[in-house]
Amino acid sequence: MSQKAKQQQYIAIDLGAESGRVMLGTISDKLGLVEVHRFGNGPVEENGLRWDFDKMFGEIKAGIKKAIAQADGEVLSVGVDSWGVDFGLIGDDGQLIEKPFHYRDGRTDGMMEKAFELMDKRQIYENSGIQFMQLNTIFQLLSLKLNRSDVLAKAKKAIMTADLVSYFLCGRAYTEYCLGSTSQLMDMRRGRWSNDIFEKLFLPMEIMPELVESGTVVGQLTDEICQELDCGPINVVAVGSHDTACAVAAAPAGGGNWAYLSSGTWSLMGIEIEKAIISDESFEYSFTNEGGVENTIRFLKNIMGLWLLQECRRQWQRDGVELSYGQITEMAKQARPFAGFIDCDYGEFFSPGDMPAKINKYLVQTGGKPTDDKGQMARMIFESLAIKYRREMKVIEEISGKKINILHIVGGGSRNKLLNQFAANAIGKKVVAGPVEATASGNILMQAIAAGQIKSLIEGRRLIAESFEVNEYSPKDTELWAEQNIES
Repeated sequence: MSQKAKQQQYIAIDLGAESGRVMLGTISDKLGLVEVHRFGNGPVEENGLRWDFDKMFGEIKAGIKKAIAQADGEVLSVGVDSWGVDFGLIGDDGQLIEKPFHYRDGRTDGMMEKAFELMDKRQIYENSGIQFMQLNTIFQLLSLKLNRSDVLAKAKKAIMTADLVSYFLCGRAYTEYCLGSTSQLMDMRRGRWSNDIFEKLFLPMEIMPELVESGTVVGQLTDEICQELDCGPINVVAVGSHDTACAVAAAPAGGGNWAYLSSGTWSLMGIEIEKAIISDESFEYSFTNEGGVENTIRFLKNIMGLWLLQECRRQWQRDGVELSYGQITEMAKQARPFAGFIDCDYGEFFSPGDMPAKINKYLVQTGGKPTDDKGQMARMIFESLAIKYRREMKVIEEISGKKINILHIVGGGSRNKLLNQFAANAIGKKVVAGPVEATASGNILMQAIAAGQIKSLIEGRRLIAESFEVNEYSPKDTELWAEQNIES
């Protein structure tokens, strides 16, 4: 590459449900990443569970300023990714009407049933191809319509989280295709908002912004932002605005017989395909068709994931026991195998609270033995997740007709060697774990594609494979694992 290309740098804003980061990325013969700013990003209780967007945006601006100061070349662009489904309402003055709600807020309780009174469940799936979860944007909007119609009436735009950050950076309201697909409001066969869903549920489609493709340059930092950050004009790119879309983009994969697992608060397991699979089988098994970068489809299943362990750790902290994730994993490694199993997607596990008590209650209800051994509980979570992965992998192969050879695990959970090995054991396939920073890497890749520095996603994945170490896991004790099962 030319010397000029070596000096081009990109800023990735990666927002997670627990923390946010601002990363500075450089692409030369490899992709280099430097974390320049990290901040806590938990929900706040304010007439419901919400996101403190003003605080979050302040931290983001501070991070961008640090990144610009640390850059040793031209900062070409900024891209933002976040979790899906949540949104902010913009009023006549161009500002937020209120703090955005958190997807775990209880206002969506019972909303799925209300929606099915207006539109048949199978018909909603036929139109959207999205797995039913009460946190989906469709049910958040319906809750607004039914319970707070005065607030909804004030809204000129409903902008999803990552794109909301971009809106306040560049002034353009839009919805990036990947992030928009998580809403259950899009027709995933055609890649546009679903007229049928909005009409049948009496929701205002006019507040939904224009849809744009991943890798689109949507604008530049506003004059006000440039003045505040003491910088010149910088492009803002709509990367795969959904964090999982970025993570999958960065899977160091080749060929077609691979699946991915984006492992973190949620576990998202699936395959990358060209067209949505919307069938009786995908409906029965609750599979989802989310948008991927370069107009692909991520055919996947949402699984509760490491949220279960995160909530256990928070409860143990409240009880005065401080343990790192590394310590917990080591305790789990020493615990007794197959002492009990849980359905990771059991409804009571969705909400914040005393997760160890919830898990013990579940164990008692299902004929298992409760435990106060923290390592044992962690091991139960890991083993139950691995068996869940096995079940969903079989369904993926059955519905798609593909025989999967390799599972690529990306994201923060790819650090967990014990869970990765359990996954390989349970599914009976090779696991390749890494990169850990898949989301930020995918964010940077899409910016580089927008800039023309990288020609394609294939080239980008090859670059990822050359830039980061990965760990490989071969299946062990497969017969023993095959004997373990759980109803789910």
